[in-house]
Amino acid sequence: MAVAVRRHPKSKSPELQYFDIILFALIAIFLVLRLRSVLGRKTGNEKQGPTDVYGRRTQNDANGTSPRDSTAQHGSDNVYRLPDSNRKSTAENTVSSPALTQIQLADGSFSQQEFLNGAHMAFEMIVESFAKGDKDTLSSLLSPEVYKNFSSAIDDRATSDEHEETTLVGIKSAVIHDASVEGRTAYITVKFISEEVSIMRNKAGDVISGDPNNVIEAEDLWTFARNLESSDPNWQLVATETPDDEG
Repeated sequence: MAVAVRRHPKSKSPELQYFDIILFALIAIFLVLRLRSVLGRKTGNEKQGPTDVYGRRTQNDANGTSPRDSTAQHGSDNVYRLPDSNRKSTAENTVSSPALTQIQLADGSFSQQEFLNGAHMAFEMIVESFAKGDKDTLSSLLSPEVYKNFSSAIDDRATSDEHEETTLVGIKSAVIHDASVEGRTAYITVKFISEEVSIMRNKAGDVISGDPNNVIEAEDLWTFARNLESSDPNWQLVATETPDDEG
């Protein structure tokens, strides 16, 4: 007659028990971090603060902003280290969309790469002209509505006790973000990623916040427009904004 022998499970060694405790602690920390990341994300319904002429939230926003959202107001004595305007845009890939095809058909000379090269130079010229208060140059590059906003900001800056300065260091990339055709007018939105230095000065010109040696990255969406039936090949800036935060 066979006798069944019942085996008792061995108890875990102290080393394995400590390992289990550490493992469970790591899992708990991971879950807490995941929960915080979900609860902390922006939904797009938050109250937005005031924006500058570039569509960026100003540092006067009650919720506070990072340097990336800083106002791009400049002093006339800024020194700019801009990239060569004759070089090609850093965006080499073309975008396929019905609107861009429609623009190409209406204007046989249209090229996405050449357009981006022009947008690249326009970005530099507009930022630099705004910094210097050069309204004449701005008037030829901006739509009347956008020019009015830039001109008012230049006038306000001259009488303000404090103002922000953003020095454009360079443009990392410029890519077509969106395109549309409404009637005879074509619209192309370009996403720029640039490197800038943002500081705050008082009326005496002293730096009161920000780091003049800290280069930050900024993202902007600029929309250019052109009448496809016009003999004028130039595009004008008609809107500025920043991409929605993804949290």
